[in-house]
Amino acid sequence: MPAIVVAAVVGVLFFLGYRYYSAFLAERIYALDPAFVTPAHRFNDGMDFVPTNKHVVFGHHFTSVAGAAPIVGPAIAVFWGWGPALAWIVLGTIFAAGVHDFGSIAVSLRHGAKNIGTIAHDVISRRARTLFLFIIFFLLTLVNAVFAVVIGNLFVANPGAVIPIVVEIPLAIFIGQYIYRTRSAALVPSIIGVIGLYLLIWVGQQYPVDLAPLAEAIGFDNPRNLWVILLFAYTFVASRLPVWMLLQPRDYINSHQLFIALGVIGLGMLVGWNTIVAPVVNDVPEGSPSIFPFLFITIACGAISGFHSLVSSGTTAKQIDKETDARYVGYMGAVGEGSLATGAVLAATAGVVATTADWQALYPDFATASGGAVGNFVNGVGVFANNLGVPLDLAIIFAAVVVISFAATTMDTGVRLQRYIVQEIAEVAGWHKLARNLTLSGIVAVAIPLAMALIPGGGDAGYTFGVLWRLFGTTNQLTAGLALTVIAVWILRMKRNPLPAVIPLVFLLAMTTWALFSQFWDFVQADAWSERWVLAPLDAIIFVLAIWLIVEAVGALRGGSARAYDEMGSPLDDDTTTTSTR
Repeated sequence: MPAIVVAAVVGVLFFLGYRYYSAFLAERIYALDPAFVTPAHRFNDGMDFVPTNKHVVFGHHFTSVAGAAPIVGPAIAVFWGWGPALAWIVLGTIFAAGVHDFGSIAVSLRHGAKNIGTIAHDVISRRARTLFLFIIFFLLTLVNAVFAVVIGNLFVANPGAVIPIVVEIPLAIFIGQYIYRTRSAALVPSIIGVIGLYLLIWVGQQYPVDLAPLAEAIGFDNPRNLWVILLFAYTFVASRLPVWMLLQPRDYINSHQLFIALGVIGLGMLVGWNTIVAPVVNDVPEGSPSIFPFLFITIACGAISGFHSLVSSGTTAKQIDKETDARYVGYMGAVGEGSLATGAVLAATAGVVATTADWQALYPDFATASGGAVGNFVNGVGVFANNLGVPLDLAIIFAAVVVISFAATTMDTGVRLQRYIVQEIAEVAGWHKLARNLTLSGIVAVAIPLAMALIPGGGDAGYTFGVLWRLFGTTNQLTAGLALTVIAVWILRMKRNPLPAVIPLVFLLAMTTWALFSQFWDFVQADAWSERWVLAPLDAIIFVLAIWLIVEAVGALRGGSARAYDEMGSPLDDDTTTTSTR
């Protein structure tokens, strides 16, 4: 089947979802009020709380949640066939991710832009807050470690992408300063930034940066580890800067790359008339993970991802100018993710190879599919760009720059969110010095995922991917189900219909608990010590926390609200000062 036909059908479905379903959610479920004074105005501090144009906020939100995950997950999941993968992407985006991402922003706005874990205290119970915060901490630690490793591997494999990515940082700071000091619109400066970024791709091709000699000189066996250290040093500094200085302009520049990348994928498919050579449903070899529940764990970002609720309630809600902007930022952000995931499916099934036999050689088993996912996407997009006349070597660097840009932005936001969560946990534990010291909490937020990314073991894939990655998908989707639980309880207490949140949350919690239970016995029976003594206990702990939180949520639904709310959903005794602003 021609790939462009599939892309067009998916695009129409996404348009209908935004046009009609998001409008229903905005009016009937979340009841957005244009007159509501958002936390960005109430607590404007020029650092984290900054009222911002909705297009700029969309740029931050989308590029923060995108990362490499909507590329990696779908490019792996086509192992089961492109039909099931696309079906979950479309249905998940419209009916799950849209509700989840949009709802996380809406509920956070009504609770002073608190993160979703803290809101669990207001909506469910005090214990729920503590349980949720620990799950979030574990998820963010995995996200930051994983994305650092992904970026490090991409820099090693694509040294021509280094100069464009590195120079983008001072370029974004310059643009941020210009916009902030002149009060100018961000569109034209950000477009100039994108043009500069892409001109630097040619420079990067001429002058590739290889850190292997330096890494060897200072005792690193793998240059990726040196990149990981440099990335965490950068994110520690970036997480301390005001959002308008680097986060917003860089994210806005990168948001343009979404449309450019989707345009290249779409036009490339049209001009080259690439056909999907992978089977609609693949006959996977015996012993492979079953499509239920693991397809719905493998494709997280691009269908629904718990990490999005952390961004929505952690940084995005602090920048929303008008409450009605939440529909565009949240639901359209989910549609953007779904579009990128669709592009990943098509790149991995129609772009990377031209025959079914060649595709089968790339996807002979699940392990090979997992290991080659990013490379398959980059090469597939390179082929689409080559159809438009771009030399293949430049096209591949372009694709790598897109992936690294999204992943680096996610890591920027992830470390900032990790600092918030460290402060929240420290406040609960009574460690006030840690809770109120940005430098100390930032060091903790960076040190733990850095150590995890550098731990040896796990074979060729490394400890993060070879060991802990196996719990990332289930933890991520579990977080999405728990965030939907908080949203559903809040909707019900507002005497509105909770079914738009309840239906996806029941499905997600069923899939994740099924996966956790299934994986637990695999880990217990495994010969490798890392699975038996690391993954099995962690799996069991996460499973217990999930069941405990579900019980707490059911109790909250039956027992009534612990706090009084006004008719629009704001706590009447609202104390919205957050630790991160102290």
